[in-house]
Amino acid sequence: MSYLLGVVLFALAILISVSLHEAGHMLTAKAFGMKVTRYFVGFGPTLWSFRRGETEYGIKGIPLGGFCKIVGMTPQDDDVEPGDEKRAMWRYPVWKRTIVMSAGSITHFALALIALWIIAVSVGLPNPKFPSTEAGFRAEPAVIAIAPCVVVENAARACESGDPASPAEKAQLKDGDRITAVNGKPVSTWGDMLDVVRATPPGTATVAYVRDGKPDDARVDLASVQRPPLGDPKGAASSVSALGVALSPTTPTRVEYGPVAAFGATADFTGTMAVQTAHAMQRIPQKVPALWNAITGGERDVDTPISVVGASRLGGEAVENNAWLVFFMLFVSLNFFIGVFNLLPLLPLDGGHIAIAWFERARSWLYARIGRADPGRVDYLKLMPFTYAVILIGGAFTLLTVTADVINPITLFSR
Repeated sequence: MSYLLGVVLFALAILISVSLHEAGHMLTAKAFGMKVTRYFVGFGPTLWSFRRGETEYGIKGIPLGGFCKIVGMTPQDDDVEPGDEKRAMWRYPVWKRTIVMSAGSITHFALALIALWIIAVSVGLPNPKFPSTEAGFRAEPAVIAIAPCVVVENAARACESGDPASPAEKAQLKDGDRITAVNGKPVSTWGDMLDVVRATPPGTATVAYVRDGKPDDARVDLASVQRPPLGDPKGAASSVSALGVALSPTTPTRVEYGPVAAFGATADFTGTMAVQTAHAMQRIPQKVPALWNAITGGERDVDTPISVVGASRLGGEAVENNAWLVFFMLFVSLNFFIGVFNLLPLLPLDGGHIAIAWFERARSWLYARIGRADPGRVDYLKLMPFTYAVILIGGAFTLLTVTADVINPITLFSR
């Protein structure tokens, strides 16, 4: 039940975000005097509507987004009534049209920033000093957290009944102990400990550690497990020793901020997220084969793109596991991604309209400088083949991600 509630809540959060996106277009257009005739949440048949002034507001039957109708977005639009010619959007200065067309993405960015600021002052943002790479984790001090069991086979799964208990737990080691040596071989970092333990034959070993500042040692019966080489998780597994512990990083994973300091932390985190989003978008074409592989029976790569369906399912998992921070970080990431994606200079995206407006402005400036007549506005009808190509590619990719999210979804928690 909680899973379904989470799915519905996340889908509702997305719908509200998209509705606010369209509201951003509408409010800025009205502020500049442009005529907005319709603002609806959803698509399809109208369930309820009312008119205030010259605008009809309402709700439609298919809750998959929303739209607002601004009169005369392009010179080719035929929706301009007599007397409204001066209010057609395409007649307004380019900077005003840019603000109107970018208002949707700005709304998504604002939602993400507000949510991040609240997270920063309430539960904290990810610590930028926390290790983000395997090399970083290996450099952490060898402070351990006792694992509940040892998974003997080479499998990434949770403990099950029948799995042997952790050798470290049986030897009465505790969370927070810092390993300093194994069979007399010094250990200073987590990476050192992994190397030494794996190189030690299974069976009895002497493990030196420090607890509460006091050194001590324990006799531990190291387990024999199957694991791939360190640094090569897809390599061939072999028999190695295991202590039955996990890394307990000494660097906190999150940092809470005061109301003022949270603004700077939010800005820094947003910059990091912008770089990660750019890299993720660059990798999208490379992930298409992985999505197809997931649909046809292969393992789903957690680094593949997800659709609104997949994001909602992850939101459901987060609520089911009481991981509200994951829920809201998903909300932040999705809004930021939509905001960036919508500014791409491609029709029919808002960024495509912005790019054309500034192309017209630059072309007019250049022609004036070389003494030639202004060529006027771009003919959108001539761009329709490119627009349809973008729609076709985007639709196919959306169908691919939705299918993968239904058939072979990404999961964050064991269910």
